[in-house]
Amino acid sequence: MQIILGIAVGIVVFTIGLGIIIYRTKGEMNKRKIRNILGINIASYVFLITLFLFILVPDIVHAAQEGSSASGMGFIAAGLSTGLATIGAGYAVGAVGSSALGAVSEDPRILGKTLIFVGLAEGIAIYGLIVSIMILGRF
Repeated sequence: MQIILGIAVGIVVFTIGLGIIIYRTKGEMNKRKIRNILGINIASYVFLITLFLFILVPDIVHAAQEGSSASGMGFIAAGLSTGLATIGAGYAVGAVGSSALGAVSEDPRILGKTLIFVGLAEGIAIYGLIVSIMILGRF
């Protein structure tokens, strides 16, 4: 547990340091070098998340439930459904919202139509919340 926490802190410090270096050089670094460093950074985040999922999550589930891990997996499923739906909704609202702003700046009469599309994008998060409530209702 402490090793994984140390790796996570190291990756976060590396990311912050890289951001400071790129900011201070004001983009004068080679773009290929920046792309390679960021690729290594993303790969390390994926490794850390995979390590967490395969090593720590089963131990947490078994520690929480003495006999069965079904309810522990249900809690994990509820959290994942809400979290992933919220991430998807954030991405959708960002894309639709910026497009809606551009469209409204050209023609202010279509504001109502664009608000409908933004509302539909926000509905994705509500669907994830409903699914997680249904999962939690089974336990």
